[in-house]
Amino acid sequence: MPAKKTGSVRRDDKHPKEKEKEKAEKIVSPLSKHELNQFKTLLILRKKQLRGDVSKLESEALKDAGSGDLSSLPMHMADQGTDNFEQDITLGLMESEGEELQEIEEALDRIKENTYGVCDTCRKAIPKPRLKAIPYALLCVTCKAKEEGA
Repeated sequence: MPAKKTGSVRRDDKHPKEKEKEKAEKIVSPLSKHELNQFKTLLILRKKQLRGDVSKLESEALKDAGSGDLSSLPMHMADQGTDNFEQDITLGLMESEGEELQEIEEALDRIKENTYGVCDTCRKAIPKPRLKAIPYALLCVTCKAKEEGA
């Protein structure tokens, strides 16, 4: 008998997950095809801009500290500290922009799946002004405020 109970528990555990999956599949973007294409264009442009920024930041961060006309002169400790600080900031910016690129890729996937513009938490439409400001937004303003504890 215990085996049957365990089996039924497993089915009960999977059942809500299957329902959630079905709900997620039924949710369709509230935006028209024209609007989805506009947001897709906006996301692609931002992606191209970020890729250029990341490339520039990467070359700045990884350049040789000893390059230049004064390479034969010893570097002052303050100058070296400044260079290290600037490199840390550049690497932080690269990481941040890399995360934004990932979010853009995920938003482009949601457009392909026709689920773009739907809040991940409440499943309501994300307002268009929010999507225009943050085109890769996953949450509506209300759910984002709750997430941030505001």
